[in-house]
Amino acid sequence: MLIDEELWQDIPLIHFYNEEMNECSPVLIFLHGFTSAKEHNLHYAYQLVKKGVRVILPDALLHGDRCEGLSEEKMNLQFWNIVLNSIHEVGELYNEIRSRFQPKKLGIAGTSMGGITTCGCLKKYDWIDAAGICMGAPGYNAFADYQLAEFEKAGIPLPLSDEQIEQIHTALSEYDISKTPERLNNRPVIFWHGKKDVTVPMENAVHFYEQARPYYQQPEHLQLIIDENQGHKVNREGMLKVTEFLAKHLTEDETFVF
Repeated sequence: MLIDEELWQDIPLIHFYNEEMNECSPVLIFLHGFTSAKEHNLHYAYQLVKKGVRVILPDALLHGDRCEGLSEEKMNLQFWNIVLNSIHEVGELYNEIRSRFQPKKLGIAGTSMGGITTCGCLKKYDWIDAAGICMGAPGYNAFADYQLAEFEKAGIPLPLSDEQIEQIHTALSEYDISKTPERLNNRPVIFWHGKKDVTVPMENAVHFYEQARPYYQQPEHLQLIIDENQGHKVNREGMLKVTEFLAKHLTEDETFVF
């Protein structure tokens, strides 16, 4: 396997592939979580590359090589700006991928903030052929309300006026796929969530899964895995199930067993 640290459109990333791949090999963009970085998800890339999928792991704004040393409080205030910026940058990465390769299929996946970003990308981009959402929240507005309530419960003052909060909700509505579940358009999507997760509670994803199911002509293309014992961390079993699902649908190998 080969690992290259590269810079695409000023976005630092890791390009993970092997010598057997060609320009038509499928590509997946994998997005990391809040306060994490691109290199923290190499185990996902390893599993996917073994199965024939080229993987691009970018650093989100203010993370990894783009870190500016902001305090936790300031980072929290930037959460949705980072998510929306990443959705835009996924479009830039797509253009770069198309200029360098000719993949038959393209996918996107991520954990936590990366999973949340993936949900917004599914609403914005029709070119996504398969997606993996680990600990994500498709309902942007509902999750933003949950975050605000948690800050208030913890006694953390937020320097946001009611007008600013309303502006945030308006901006998020454009990418809130729970408002238009038909946008999944029968694309293969797998959700993984820990039942004990309090950072990103599973109810948001479960509700969306129930919303989206009636729109699927092939029910097996939409999967939800709930681990009864996990909190806000994907275990090895979950990682393997998600990467196996993605590899199956990106490589079009119908004999793939998982």
